[in-house]
Amino acid sequence: MALYLVDANKIVPVAPTTFADEGLQERKHIQAWLKSRPEVISPDTLIVAEEFSDWEDSRRRIDLLGIDKDANLVVIELKRTEDGGHMELQALRYAAMISTMTIDKLESIYEGFLEDNDEQKDAKYALNEFLGWDESSDRRLGQDIKIVLASAEFSKELTTSVLWLNDQGLNIKCVHLRPYKNDGLVLLDVQTKIPVPEAEEYQIRIREKRQKERVAREIARDYSKYDLTIGDKKFANQNKRNMMFLLVSEILNRADSRQGDVKTVSAALPPGKLRSFENTLEAEQIREQIAAEGTEGVGRTKRFFCADGEPIQIENTTYVLSKMWSRDDFLNAAEKLASKFPSLKIEFKQSLSDGT
Repeated sequence: MALYLVDANKIVPVAPTTFADEGLQERKHIQAWLKSRPEVISPDTLIVAEEFSDWEDSRRRIDLLGIDKDANLVVIELKRTEDGGHMELQALRYAAMISTMTIDKLESIYEGFLEDNDEQKDAKYALNEFLGWDESSDRRLGQDIKIVLASAEFSKELTTSVLWLNDQGLNIKCVHLRPYKNDGLVLLDVQTKIPVPEAEEYQIRIREKRQKERVAREIARDYSKYDLTIGDKKFANQNKRNMMFLLVSEILNRADSRQGDVKTVSAALPPGKLRSFENTLEAEQIREQIAAEGTEGVGRTKRFFCADGEPIQIENTTYVLSKMWSRDDFLNAAEKLASKFPSLKIEFKQSLSDGT
């Protein structure tokens, strides 16, 4: 494809160039550009790792690893060469190697990426916010793996392979990155080569079919309600987060509760679920401190029970409980608390009227 500069009287061709001629390197320049602007080649994608190589018995590295709005992992491979090399084979290996990744692992990887790039964000919260999730769930991660190949050119051998692989149900995209030079400026022409516009609608219909299957699995997400009994107190039809808050607050708000109880409760919960703050603080003070911890600001406070009357105060320390509970974390913690405090006669069971 030719690129032209148009003025009032004429049309002037812009001279093509190469990344090598312009001294532009694959990792230092192209990868850095796309790390900060992934939408150039992969819309609605959050980059979670660069030069990813967290696996045994291999030194291979994924140039950029991302996740899209549908919770599909995205493998991005880059080449500044004129034929793309064998990048489709590399990307297939990488896709297979990350196919068993869990949401916990992804959060850990993203946390390292944020630290390396000096971004003051909470990895779990940022992922959930990007995906529009209330909580993390392995069942919703990696139903598909998308592959994006970006190069100045692709050989016929490579494009033939990609077309055949896509016909087998894979999701591989090839994007041309072609540099041009005009008046000392380097221009970048970005065009999708595969899927071609004429075939994209067909491929979208195929993917929509799979999306319907994912939606069906999503409907099966756990919305169970629970009936909680603590001694003579009964709390009916509670969702996971509310039941856990009632359970923890009932234990810690007892008149004889002390730091020993706090340690026992904290040990029964997953790390980070019970936050502590020095001094006796009001709810507004807690919200201000949580909001100041990262760039998400006030949005971070939604992750905790820190509305008026919700913080728990014991011996000059204030505690708040997380609202983020997966089914497994919730059940394990509730069972541990019931066993750690037998005198409270804690019982819980799934509600019969929760509609599940």
